[in-house]
Amino acid sequence: MYVRRRRREETMMPRRVAAVLLLLAASFAAAVQAMPNIQSWQTDNGAKVLYVQAPELPMIDIRIVFRAGAARDAAQGGIASLTNAMLDQGAGGLSADQIARGLEQYGAELGNGSERDMAWLSLRSLTDPELLKPALKLFRTVLGEPDFPEQDFRREQQRALVGLQYEKQKPSAIVKKTFYQGLYREHPYANHPSGTPQSVKALDVAALRSFYERYYVARNATVVIVGDVSAKRAHEIAAMLADSLEQGQRAEPLPAVAGLAEGAKTSIEFPSKQSHVLMGQPGLRRGDPDYFQLYVGNHILGGAGLVSRISEEIREKRGLSYSAYSYFIPMERKGPYLLGFQTRNDQRSEALEVLQETLQNFIDEGPSEEELEAAKKNIIGGFPKEVASNADIAEYLAVIGFYDLPLDYLDTFVDKIQAVSVEQIRDAYRRRVEPERMLTVVVGGEAPRKVSQP
Repeated sequence: MYVRRRRREETMMPRRVAAVLLLLAASFAAAVQAMPNIQSWQTDNGAKVLYVQAPELPMIDIRIVFRAGAARDAAQGGIASLTNAMLDQGAGGLSADQIARGLEQYGAELGNGSERDMAWLSLRSLTDPELLKPALKLFRTVLGEPDFPEQDFRREQQRALVGLQYEKQKPSAIVKKTFYQGLYREHPYANHPSGTPQSVKALDVAALRSFYERYYVARNATVVIVGDVSAKRAHEIAAMLADSLEQGQRAEPLPAVAGLAEGAKTSIEFPSKQSHVLMGQPGLRRGDPDYFQLYVGNHILGGAGLVSRISEEIREKRGLSYSAYSYFIPMERKGPYLLGFQTRNDQRSEALEVLQETLQNFIDEGPSEEELEAAKKNIIGGFPKEVASNADIAEYLAVIGFYDLPLDYLDTFVDKIQAVSVEQIRDAYRRRVEPERMLTVVVGGEAPRKVSQP
């Protein structure tokens, strides 16, 4: 669900902290958690808070999520990503190295990242007051007092430009970027999170600071706290962190996503023996009423790895691809429904035909009862692992809070999976998935010509 970015120094952790962490890792392997009891409130300056008390381990995971992803870039492509990357590069007069060494000293980990919808900062720490208090102080400084040092900005800017250049050499990156641009066109979701070389070169510290001041504000924030702290202490921590931010205003809602009027295909020549193929359309938003029917249906069609229909038809029966898949990416507005594979250039036409036929057959017939029962067992059986750690729960809570999902989302997840029927899947796919209005993007070399034998 998230991409993590952590900075660590090559210094030694204090022995006391290291010993405790090793003990916790060993004991946690056998821990079994029930579904968490989620409490929620709002701070005085408008930040939403979600909290779960988890007393099994003396640790705390904090995640602060902002509506500050690439969908807010507008004409300044890459600004959301660079702004987030700069937060721990200097704050409150401290350098990046001083921040990193300080957190390392207290056995704490700082994380940050951004996607299209959101950007975030996270902290993991032991709850021993001698460790947590200074770790929180540093975290608060990074959150509320970023300095955006010019020299560090230039380094991060150059790193972004190198990354963009590297992506030009990766067909997997080219196909994904082209797919998003073709699918979303003028919508903010078309923005590539890393921007373009031209847009990144045009950015400066003043632009990043302005973006931070607009979007990194309390009313645009969701604070998640999971760990061995009381509700009273969680209130204190949330207030302390939120108070480091200006009150500001919640980001404006993103525009609705329009569907494709007709099918389209884009082919890009690339000097490779393998072709990368993506096919899809706008799919689901978070909280979509058809979410569970489509989620379970896709698990059967292409989301269950080697036992899915797409993998069975393309990989197992015909040997056309090592990896063939499909999945929904639900977002604030309709995220993409993606179906894809990689194959030899001379096999891509056949593989694409099989993919299209498999999708159409699934829409027409739906799954069998046996497939549905197997999918339910697989999803439900794996669900406890999805919430097996405080960090996992914190990520789920961030999604629940950010997208305004019901607080009982985790409690009712299994029941909603169990309630899905074959007819509901068939109905949802027939209403929501339109094979004739899909975008197909192909990136690869020319297929070798067959030489006729005399």
